[in-house]
Amino acid sequence: MKAIELQSPGGIDNLKMVERPMPEPGRQEMIIRVKATALNYRDVEIARGSYHTTFPLPLVPLSDGVGEVVAVGPEVSRFKVGDQVCGTFWQRWVGGSFAMAEPSYQRGGPIDGLLSEFARLDEQAAVIVPAHLSDVEAATLPCAAVTAWHALFTEGNLKPGETVLSLGTGGVSLFAVQFARAAGARIIVTSGSDEKLARAKELGAHDGVNYRDTTDWSSAVLALTDGRGADHIIEVGGPQSFAQSLKASARGAQINVIGYLGGSEGAINPLDIFRRQVKARGIPVGSRESFEAMNRALAVNRLRPVIDRVFPWAEAKEAFRHLERGSPFGKVVLDHTK
Repeated sequence: MKAIELQSPGGIDNLKMVERPMPEPGRQEMIIRVKATALNYRDVEIARGSYHTTFPLPLVPLSDGVGEVVAVGPEVSRFKVGDQVCGTFWQRWVGGSFAMAEPSYQRGGPIDGLLSEFARLDEQAAVIVPAHLSDVEAATLPCAAVTAWHALFTEGNLKPGETVLSLGTGGVSLFAVQFARAAGARIIVTSGSDEKLARAKELGAHDGVNYRDTTDWSSAVLALTDGRGADHIIEVGGPQSFAQSLKASARGAQINVIGYLGGSEGAINPLDIFRRQVKARGIPVGSRESFEAMNRALAVNRLRPVIDRVFPWAEAKEAFRHLERGSPFGKVVLDHTK
């Protein structure tokens, strides 16, 4: 079968199409024909060699994807041939607290990802895809969607009428907008583009703040909430934006630390956390249990992921560069049928 490997660290140009043996299913395993995969910024960093962890190479990238089950091994009971499934990011985190996860079992590094024609999945590390979604849409779910869901509901217990502040318009942030709208929350989005803010409002955001025009965007959030602040914050900017997220938070708010697109350096005064009695927590994607709960909500509300751009899977390098240099509105996807 064909696969795309990262053969050496240091750049996207080190992604190469290769021939690999066809995988065979073992006990409680299945083989899927990969239909589509989706990129996360983690994948770009792994390819560049700037990710905080190094992995043995060669490596097949991408944790996120969807496929059709074409073969099952002995004792498989959760799936059958013909099922449409997504793999989970954490291969050994079925449910419960993150202490139940095993850090060495992450798909797309250190375990081979899904950037190939076929892939082997453990049946405990897969979920059925919501029937109303296309393959391109379903491929976006395992990281960005589950992260937003886990932050707002599994950990956050979001309630109707609460205020969600979602930073930016990438995959996690837009899934948060869609989920919060379905839950009856008020939503504020930040972006450096008025056009993207307008599109976020079409998805259900109530207000938008352009952080380029309003550098003190936390004050704008406070003004929009009559000085109260946001109850749930999707914090993807990192240390440089965290200080403003604190200022924009309501007393007892929950700040979900997810990414560091604004950089990994910055100073935070812990007294600001104390003064507002804020809960700040890292969100390591989510468990299979969160994934399954989210899929039920997607199906009931007929929600569809926001796709920025779709590339043929053989053009993976171009897709990586598009994510690296740009600021996509939604997810970047690879179609394995083209």
